[in-house]
Amino acid sequence: MTERSNSATVPRAISTAVEGYRWSRDTVGQSGASVYRLHGKPGAMHLFLKTGTGAVAADIIAEAARLRWLAEYLPVPQVVDFEAADGAAWLLMTAMPGQPACRLLEADSSTGPKVVDALAAFMRRVHAIPVEACPFENALAPRLAHARARIDAGQVDEDDFDEERLGQTAEQVWADVQAMLPLAFDRIVTHGDFTLDNLLLDGGAVVGCIDVGRAGIADRYQDLALLWTCLSEFGAGLQDRLFEQYGIDKPDPRRMAFHLLLDELF
Repeated sequence: MTERSNSATVPRAISTAVEGYRWSRDTVGQSGASVYRLHGKPGAMHLFLKTGTGAVAADIIAEAARLRWLAEYLPVPQVVDFEAADGAAWLLMTAMPGQPACRLLEADSSTGPKVVDALAAFMRRVHAIPVEACPFENALAPRLAHARARIDAGQVDEDDFDEERLGQTAEQVWADVQAMLPLAFDRIVTHGDFTLDNLLLDGGAVVGCIDVGRAGIADRYQDLALLWTCLSEFGAGLQDRLFEQYGIDKPDPRRMAFHLLLDELF
């Protein structure tokens, strides 16, 4: 049974867990989920509630499973409670410490090298998780299938394409993706959405990562390409530094381009 709890309808168990909190809607991010920050309860830690229906609920279910698994390896939010029923899902989790990398770069551009060094070190940590221990597959075949399903369902936001692809249709981007295949990819554990919004820093190190619903076995350039393009607004020097600190002397431009193109469909 669900109940109204301040700003969202939630299952009874979650309603009990969030009793006494003040709610604030969090509009950062593009997941399509409704996200609330729960705070102001004396003596209690801050929490986040993520909820949605349909395809968004499926994403939340995927994130809950990955959070529980990743807790052994990375600083991720703890799952306080999770419920899924009748095409809807609710994920209640602890808030993480630190500041998003994007906020640090925007506040003081001189911190750029230190921030990039921390992000590269954390990316190496993610990519070092044993592949054989990972139960989640996010490699090329399922990712392409998911992209095709999103196109067919009309879920691709064509107005949100990068500048060089504005005005194109999802079908045109799909055709460009297909034209780049085949490509050689490696298989490592990736975050899947390694962006400046999803990495939290404190004291010159990454102390938390969020939005891990795409985590799984994939090509390392899935993470590298997304972070590289995020850094573009802060200068090519930081983009070059990312690869230097990660340990790649000669980045593969074709793999970079492929992952940036495919990401347009998500």
